[in-house]
Amino acid sequence: MEFGAGIILINNNNEVLLLLRDDKPEIPYPNQWDIPGGRIEDGETPDVTIRREMLEELGLKSLSDFRLFKIYTSDNLTDFIFWKRINLNPNEILLTEGQSLKYFSFDEIQKTKLAFNYNKVIEEFFEEVIKNE
Repeated sequence: MEFGAGIILINNNNEVLLLLRDDKPEIPYPNQWDIPGGRIEDGETPDVTIRREMLEELGLKSLSDFRLFKIYTSDNLTDFIFWKRINLNPNEILLTEGQSLKYFSFDEIQKTKLAFNYNKVIEEFFEEVIKNE
């Protein structure tokens, strides 16, 4: 069983920040859009993983006030999905992983195949969190 953690970063226009994965055949879902995150390393808690990954991938120092949305479990993966409202300028972020960052509206996400079946996660997030805010 593997453990992962991802975060839905959503701006005040209800757009989700997605990362275009590297186009390397050796990684899962190359060249597909994804929510930021990664594998939980030995000894880490899911929230520590999110802070580490956001620093490593996006250069975001001391990310705080994010909340757990849901824990998804499949045969080989337990995935902790967090979320945070944050207005970032993707053009000002120096990516260290992935090809680019872009905010997507919910409609755009529905027309885009996301890595790791995250379309379902985003759909549930909008249904359960955004509609009830």
